[in-house]
Amino acid sequence: VFRRRVRAAHAIRMLVVALAVTSCAPRSYAPSPAAAPARSTALIEAGNQAYRTGAYQLAARRYAAAAVHRPDDPAAYYGLGMSLAKLGRDEDARAAYAHARELAHQRE
Repeated sequence: VFRRRVRAAHAIRMLVVALAVTSCAPRSYAPSPAAAPARSTALIEAGNQAYRTGAYQLAARRYAAAAVHRPDDPAAYYGLGMSLAKLGRDEDARAAYAHARELAHQRE
């Protein structure tokens, strides 16, 4: 139970950092809640493309933004974990993987 709470705390910390990073750009629109799944999918695809080209920092930002749009999407956290691992942020990567696994089990 304690380890699960620690992992959840790390996932929340990562999400807060991701929000801080992605909120730096000005927003000229307010996306509708119905558009969140499509926006999340587009951001995950952009993260995948950035990851394939080796732009791991950009990929992490894209995956984190996808998690903001759909916090229940395990793919966003899994991609975030992959990118963070490539950036050498192993503890944060483990927390992202654990959160992705938890979300995937909740969907079953």
